[in-house]
This record gives sequence, structure tokens and C-alpha cells, in this order.
Amino acid sequence: MEDISVITAVHHPLRRRMHDYLLLYGTSQVTTLARALDTQVGSISHHLRMLERAGLVERVEDPHGDRRTSWWKLARRGITWSADDFADSPADALLAREAQRQGIRMQIDRLQRWHRHHGDPAYSAYDASNTEWTAWASPDELRELSERIVTTLREWQASIDLEDGRERTPVFFFAHAFPTEP
Repeated sequence: MEDISVITAVHHPLRRRMHDYLLLYGTSQVTTLARALDTQVGSISHHLRMLERAGLVERVEDPHGDRRTSWWKLARRGITWSADDFADSPADALLAREAQRQGIRMQIDRLQRWHRHHGDPAYSAYDASNTEWTAWASPDELRELSERIVTTLREWQASIDLEDGRERTPVFFFAHAFPTEP
């Protein structure tokens, strides 16, 4: 089970963008992050320290040996959790539910941005998918489905040769599986 500090650290909007940037582009300098995310260097540094305290990022040596610059990389790639993990602590459960709401807002915001800009030339070759499925499942079967999806995504990502010369753009996949009624 994740510590609540990890959950709350990564679900701040700017810190999530920083995490995603490092996930996609790898080790980066603070000024590069600030420029890419259109944010002040001081703010980036502050939020990197918060992510570092949560164990999500770590400092690395400047690849050129310049000790005046600050370089960072992800300390770990994935976070899997549920608000139900924190049922024993009302305070942590409240934080987890808010982090969950923040995550859903971010996912919906990304989807809405895609719909506003899917006609842009940079994305014209991308055909985003939409999949819905309703079925019967026990709690264990739903957990198994989630594990299978994560495994499939990891295998798919590992199969992509980023050095093959093909032009790519970052893509975002999200899925929610939950009990429902017709």
C-alpha cells in the first residue's frame, strides 16, 4: 500500500505534470522543466523537493559535471492505489478521496483538450480510441482485470522502439473499472 504522502505529492497539478514530463523525457535539468512547463524555476525546485520527500524523484549528477546545475529523474515509474486503502484513517481517507478527485479532473481535462485540438496537424494521424464495456465481475475478478490491463500496457510500451526513427507524440491512456447499474 502506498503512503498517503506519495499519493498527495503526485496529485498536485504541477507536480503531476512534472512527474509525467520526467516519465516521458527522462532525466532533466530544472531550467528545462521550467521552460517546458512554463513555470518559474523556483516553483519547479520547490515541487521537485516535495516529490523527492515522497520518494518519487531523485537528484542526479549533471551529465557534463557542472555542479551549478540541478538534474532530476524519476525514482520509480508507477503508483497503484485505491482510496479504500486508507479506510483505517479518516484523515488519510479524506486526502485520498481528494487526490482521486484531482486525478479524475486531470484525466477529463486531458480528454477535453484532445477533443478541442484533435484536428491540429500534429495530431491528424492519431485516431484516439474510446472503449466502453459492461459485464458481471466479482471484486477479485475486477482486480484481475486491472492487473491484466497494466501488464498489457507495460508490454505494449516495452515493445516500442524509440530509436527506430518514427515520429511520435506522447499519448495518454486511462481506464476506470467500477461497479455500476444500467
